[in-house]
Amino acid sequence: MRQFVQTYFDDIFVHSRASEGKTAVEAHLGHLREVLLCMRENRLYANINKCIFGAEEIPFLGCFLGKDGVRADPEKVCAIAQWPVPVSQKDLRKWLGLANYLHKYSANYAEMARPLTNLLKKDAVWSWTSEAQQAFEAIKSSLQSAPILALPDEERPFSVVCDASDFAIGCALLQVDAEGRERVVSFQSRQLKAAEKNYPVHDKELLAMKYALVKFRVHLLGQKPFVIYTDHASLRTATSSPHLSQRMARWLSFFAEYNFTVEYKPGKQNVLADALSRRPDYELAHLAYLESPLYELI
Repeated sequence: MRQFVQTYFDDIFVHSRASEGKTAVEAHLGHLREVLLCMRENRLYANINKCIFGAEEIPFLGCFLGKDGVRADPEKVCAIAQWPVPVSQKDLRKWLGLANYLHKYSANYAEMARPLTNLLKKDAVWSWTSEAQQAFEAIKSSLQSAPILALPDEERPFSVVCDASDFAIGCALLQVDAEGRERVVSFQSRQLKAAEKNYPVHDKELLAMKYALVKFRVHLLGQKPFVIYTDHASLRTATSSPHLSQRMARWLSFFAEYNFTVEYKPGKQNVLADALSRRPDYELAHLAYLESPLYELI
């Protein structure tokens, strides 16, 4: 039953697809029957007014799940897009709190948000500059054009793209779906801490790699071999370098827990890595499968 049922506290999510000569509807009816019989046997009751049956897409944990993947809640996206220009730190903090909730849909969120988070630092003087306005509009635009993310399939291999800039690191978890399309499962990024900004470029790139492994640990640790793509050629031989700092040695010990290889892609070919940490205006439309009409509802 765990193959087609997911639970979260008192929520039950039943998902079905066509298989073994059955249509998706036929398979779903069979799955529902099994779940409802199990509930009856264990004297569990459902509120019929809160039940959704036979839907192609359902709201679940703040997003919408469907056959094409995961999309951001359009109400949250609309709230972000229609938010007026913040007039105080308190107002900005509220807006960023809402935008942060959807950061996994944006490839370059941390770098875009930097001018805004700088306004929230201790002792920062409130001044809404043109740079802050550009960041505000860039985040709105990024989330309004967010791709539909793929649902992870633990039976298929994953790949990771990561990159670093002077101010932020970013990564993306990718997977090729059943139709041979490379899909984005999740984006993650964060700003560099004060000490990390002083790292040499090589160490920043390794930090981005470490960050990706931590963020996607549940999908990557103990799984099939996977590939990490980087636009920094020297990372391919980082594990065999005879001259390691204490920091590098600690990181390599952490990397040893995972079964991966590093492959180099030049910046011109590795467009996703470039988008992760460098270009807030980058258009993501060709990086994820966006042909579903559901996308038009965002």
